[in-house]
Order: sequence, then structure tokens, then C-alpha cells
Amino acid sequence: MARKTATIAEVSVGKLPMPRLKKLYRDEVVAKLMEEFKFKSVMEVPRLDKIVLNMGIGDADKDNKALDNSVRDMQLITGQKPVITTARKAISNFKLREGMKIGCKVTLRGDRAYYFLDKLATVVLPRIRDFQGLSPNSFDGRGNYALGLKEQLVFPEIPYDTFDKIRGMDVVICTTAKNDEHARRFLKLMGMPVREK
Repeated sequence: MARKTATIAEVSVGKLPMPRLKKLYRDEVVAKLMEEFKFKSVMEVPRLDKIVLNMGIGDADKDNKALDNSVRDMQLITGQKPVITTARKAISNFKLREGMKIGCKVTLRGDRAYYFLDKLATVVLPRIRDFQGLSPNSFDGRGNYALGLKEQLVFPEIPYDTFDKIRGMDVVICTTAKNDEHARRFLKLMGMPVREK
């Protein structure tokens, strides 16, 4: 009797379920945005393109462990191996040489981006002390939103006993929206606590 080889779909037994926000987007957000902005096609409706996290390390040249710890923290937060960023040109005032390692970054797409956005809105932002909502002025004019976090300890994946230094990070949420108004409404419907202007 010949053995049947398993297909890729059958092998993915440990596959994660559909992200909660992706289901919310498909079931409710698309219809609300189409009605509100009178879009003619579903393809015009803004959607999540990617999320980019960037962590700069100022003392990476003096302390090699700082870069390793930042990469470890970023990997714990995102579940994806970060790319180490290097300086593009030398700047003597900042003691930078071309090619020097200065940080790490991760680009999340697809389901991982939806999982991260859900975690950011429901777990991370409420843990920030004296949080009053996200600034409505951080849109770039093309539907992308940028925010800065002062410490990596707001993420539940980072244990208090293993971190060596508090490091901040930039989070850029890239959408397919054509303008800030569409992007703002999209993010609010997705659960992001953006303040009104």
C-alpha cells in the first residue's frame, strides 16, 4: 500500500487562528468605512499594510551586549528576528562612523501585524502611566501613524528581572489609506485610542 504524502495545508497543524482584529475588519470595519466615506469598491477601503518597529541604541559602539539585549527584547516582543541597522554615513558630532551598528528593526506583515496591533491597543497602551490617548497629530499625510514608546517594559513579554537598561522604540503603523482622515477613522474602528483633534 502506497503512503500518502502530506500537503502543506495538512502539515500546518500548529497554525494560529485568524487574528481577532482581522475578523473584525472583515466583518464590521469594511462595511462602516464604505458607508461613511462612500467608497465605490472594497479595494478603496483602508487596510493594515505593515507595522515597523525600530529601536536605536546610542551606546552600541561601547557596549556590544547592549545590541544583543536589544535584539533579544525586540524578538520577544514581535516573535520575529530583527534586522540590525547600520549608520549610512559618518557624523563626527555624534561619534558615528559609516557602517557602525546603531540599532535594530522589525517589519511585521499579514497576521503578525494584526496580532501586534491588537496587543498594542488592548495590552500595551493601557499599561503606560498617565496615558491619555494617542496624539491625533502623528499622521504623516499619507495615512501612516507613528508613535514612540519610552520603555520596552510596557510589553508583557519582557521580564523585569532580565532587562539591563530601559530602551525606547518607534512604532510606525502603515495603512493603505490615501489621507489622514481615512487612516484616523480606520485606526479608531480597529480599537486604537486616538484622541479627537
